[in-house]
Amino acid sequence: MADNDIKGRIMELREIMKAADNGDYASDQEKGLPQPPLAKEKVSDHVISLTSNFENIIKNNNFLNLLNTRTSKRKYIDGALTLEELAFLLWATQGVKKVIGKQKKATMRTVPSAGARHPFETYLIVNRVDGLEAGLYHYLALEHELEFLGPIENQAEQVTGAYCGQAFFGTAAAGFVWTVFPYRSEWRYNDEAQKYALIDVGHVCQNLYFASESIGCGTCGIGAYDQFLADGLLGLDSKPSFAEDNEFVVYAASVGKIEE
Repeated sequence: MADNDIKGRIMELREIMKAADNGDYASDQEKGLPQPPLAKEKVSDHVISLTSNFENIIKNNNFLNLLNTRTSKRKYIDGALTLEELAFLLWATQGVKKVIGKQKKATMRTVPSAGARHPFETYLIVNRVDGLEAGLYHYLALEHELEFLGPIENQAEQVTGAYCGQAFFGTAAAGFVWTVFPYRSEWRYNDEAQKYALIDVGHVCQNLYFASESIGCGTCGIGAYDQFLADGLLGLDSKPSFAEDNEFVVYAASVGKIEE
């Protein structure tokens, strides 16, 4: 790619970071069109209930200490996460505290999101979690449950390849993968939605950092991945799409046990 083409591409991408000028055109919400679903529906009959009792797993609830000790951790010991620890991390990052609204509904969660749209879904690539077989899972946030989507062939190798050779992600006790449904936010915000979603997913991962630190685990956010391969692991299509159900990977993070 020529130098001028690269500079043009960089300038184009920088514009996403700026506040949008919406002009006078109405959003789908203002047009009275039906809102998209609050969360992706389950597709598997293999569902695991998760606890909401986290009192016994918290090791550090001193917020100042959490701020001081929070770092990205890529080296993990071979220990497994407990199902209770995993449930806490899921709830801390995308847990639904309540559903509000009678006609135009929204979820109030453990993280902020522009307009309470929460356009994300959480998938897990599990290697070592007590009581769970290795493979791919999807978090059902409204129900606080996990659904098992199936095994991944040559899991560590495939996941490492999809995430640019980062073996610590492919072999971590659990890999968190966040996808985005852009239309959940676009329904209200049109061409501002994309910027808001990128801001919001940072809130999600920061909660994972603090929650992991509080239970004696380590985490590392990951923005480097092959879009086609990462989407493919989840059975998603990477082609550009204006469809309302368009979904693709936008962020990920490893979680594992660390030396005390």
